[in-house]
Amino acid sequence: MPDLPTPEDALESALFSECWDAVLSYADLCTAGSAAAQELATEAFARGVRGVRADAAGSPRGRRGPRLPAVPLLLTAVRATAAGWEADGRGHRLDPDLRLWLNSGKAARYTGPPPRRPLALRGLRDMPEGDADLLWLAEVEALPLPAVARRLGLDPAVVADELAQARTLFRGRCHRAHLDTPMDTQCRSYARLLDAVTRSPTADTPGDLSRHLATCVECAEAAACLRLHGGALPAALAGGVIGWGGLAYLERRRRAAEARRGAPRPDAAGGEPGEPGEGAGRQRVVRGGLLAAAVLLSALALTVSLMPFGDSAGDSARAEAGRSPVADAQPSVDVPLPVPSPTPSVSAPSAPSAPAKRSPSARTTGPGPSNPDPEPQGTSSATAHGSGSPTPRPSEAVTCRVRYDVVDQWSDGFQAAVTVTTTRALDTWRVAWSFRDGQQVRRMWDATVAQSGARVTATAADYNRSVAAGGSLNFGFIGSLQGANSAPRDLTLNGRACAAA
Repeated sequence: MPDLPTPEDALESALFSECWDAVLSYADLCTAGSAAAQELATEAFARGVRGVRADAAGSPRGRRGPRLPAVPLLLTAVRATAAGWEADGRGHRLDPDLRLWLNSGKAARYTGPPPRRPLALRGLRDMPEGDADLLWLAEVEALPLPAVARRLGLDPAVVADELAQARTLFRGRCHRAHLDTPMDTQCRSYARLLDAVTRSPTADTPGDLSRHLATCVECAEAAACLRLHGGALPAALAGGVIGWGGLAYLERRRRAAEARRGAPRPDAAGGEPGEPGEGAGRQRVVRGGLLAAAVLLSALALTVSLMPFGDSAGDSARAEAGRSPVADAQPSVDVPLPVPSPTPSVSAPSAPSAPAKRSPSARTTGPGPSNPDPEPQGTSSATAHGSGSPTPRPSEAVTCRVRYDVVDQWSDGFQAAVTVTTTRALDTWRVAWSFRDGQQVRRMWDATVAQSGARVTATAADYNRSVAAGGSLNFGFIGSLQGANSAPRDLTLNGRACAAA
């Protein structure tokens, strides 16, 4: 009689089934090839499980202290394992931009003293286990609510209400954590105003607060976590919890979910599109349950389907460029780009394949299905507009003035603030410029960003589209540089040339 599987074996299989594709997807973003992605994902999975076991062993009667839900917990294990590779001489197998990030001191925020860690990371850790799971699966993994309800053992009729409560709870935890954060006098003076402004979707942001958010990274992060309207919550969660490549991972999961909803798999027992049926042999995680597992070599024989994007011609082009042609469940992009409906396929059941390697540092050279290459890590984007230099008529009056300030600069990066004053009332806006020295925007707040070569386009967020005549709009960003950092040229507002303020 064969040995019956132990509870630990069942946990291993279930957690692998639910989380492996997410772990492998992020590992692919972090590495320079599909083989390295497989290895990093396997090491990270085992590392994450060891941490869960150690935590459970040290807690009386299995109770645990604050801890992330299963998927983000394993994603942070990928980041920690990548840091270990960099430290022990295997950094050449990682994405070059990730190596810069790991060696620039930015990674220390995620492992340093808790009061200095990103607000989203602290807020999610402090939530009850079931609420945190619900929030992450719905907002970041982009699973349909019926699928989330089934996965967590919830009533589908009330899961939307529970998600709304989880969002409110997350905001409350982040607000408390923000007040507990060591802040300078100026940031402290804005804390109550920031809380009030972010509570209402109709509240206007005062000009002085808007300018402060354009120059203070910590307060801008707090605003994203506290503002539950406007669609900023998924990006705040992904960027604050995962760190490097968080927004690229977010877009991958969104595209994978969209593809699965459009092409359900023929599982024996059926199931929600995007979720495998019982016949696929994949066990489900229920609320308050399976959060400990180990990755076994035998687990690699489980069927894991990764939905590829692109066609054979695109794969051939990537192969010629030295990039892995193996398809992933979604392309590596940090930003939503217009793409055609993908044609899904199912990978071979012998082992999960590594995703197609598309580094977050790759550029978008133009919108459209023939060129889905990603933009730089850490950005969100709208379709690039006005990518060429403006050619105003000689008699055309200047209707805007732009002030571009470098707030801070270090060896490989800088922080900048942009203020545009307009003589005309605007119901939306788009500010564009061209860098002179190859600078790249890595993260932007109070606007979404697209970059094609030297040309950058910043588009209004949902909450700051309207600008009164004679008023100003503000946003800020973090950029990378290599050497010089000259002021940009050809600044435009909605396609019209602007004068320097």
